[in-house]
Amino acid sequence: MVEQSVEIQTPQGKLTGILALPKEVSEKEKLGLVLFIHGDGPIDATHSEGYRPLWERLASIGYASLSLDKRGIGGSEGNWLNQSIDDRVVEAEQAIAWAKQQSVIDGTRIGVWGASQAGWVIPKLAGKDHLAFSILVSPAINWLKQGEYNTRSQMAKDGHTSQEIEVQVEYENQIKELLKHDGSYEEYMKLVRNGEEPMSRERWSFVSKNFNSDATESLRNFKSPVLLLLGEDDVNVDIQDTERTYRKEIQPSYWLHVKTLQHTEHSMLPTSIAGSEWKMGLRFLFAPRSITTDGYMDEIEDFLTKRAP
Repeated sequence: MVEQSVEIQTPQGKLTGILALPKEVSEKEKLGLVLFIHGDGPIDATHSEGYRPLWERLASIGYASLSLDKRGIGGSEGNWLNQSIDDRVVEAEQAIAWAKQQSVIDGTRIGVWGASQAGWVIPKLAGKDHLAFSILVSPAINWLKQGEYNTRSQMAKDGHTSQEIEVQVEYENQIKELLKHDGSYEEYMKLVRNGEEPMSRERWSFVSKNFNSDATESLRNFKSPVLLLLGEDDVNVDIQDTERTYRKEIQPSYWLHVKTLQHTEHSMLPTSIAGSEWKMGLRFLFAPRSITTDGYMDEIEDFLTKRAP
């Protein structure tokens, strides 16, 4: 593949990113496009190089990839922590509008790939823009329920007792009640227990804007094929709740294809290396094309070549 730096001018400030294209593209050829929509955190266009193996696979089947730096990251202006989910939907619409103006892109074959927090962005986007396809990786349904599931699963995995888990959940429920009553950052800081790492003021503002997010109703917006990829060992997201809700809300049912990958965690990494920086570092250094779990990119290629228009 070849990569091109891009700049998109928007009313909210400049966005920068990368357009990855197949190396050999004829002048008359029009490419399908996958717009990447990030999960939580300060993510650059390449997701610290992590997206490139998938971009390469997509290029091999004739698809371009477009990924932008989050606001305040790289050359993108603004601050991603000031954004609501709806702001992120608008940003995705702006990226699609830009892509449709590129001579090499087939505007009827633009779809999205999104992970984790993008699971609240993409279903809303599907109600605003016609998407040729949607690929969702490890999305949750409800922000608050996802938080509690993550707490319980991670603490159980780390060996905490049921009593310790309940104490932590009760503490987090107090914070949720404060959010529901538009509590201030100062009120939040009074709740923080000794030894706890508090959210920054900016993070508190971000959570306050988005904690009511729930994808259930928005899933009805899909009007084209959807690939839902889940990891069997995901401690961040309740994959059973996600699959159940997607199957119920996305109609007709033939639009939805679900694949749960074994021995795989939230980021589509093999459970055997996830959480170990040295194991992940070695894999990325010596075998970057196989950093994600076996079958993950195969599912995406199969979906795009056989199911999506």
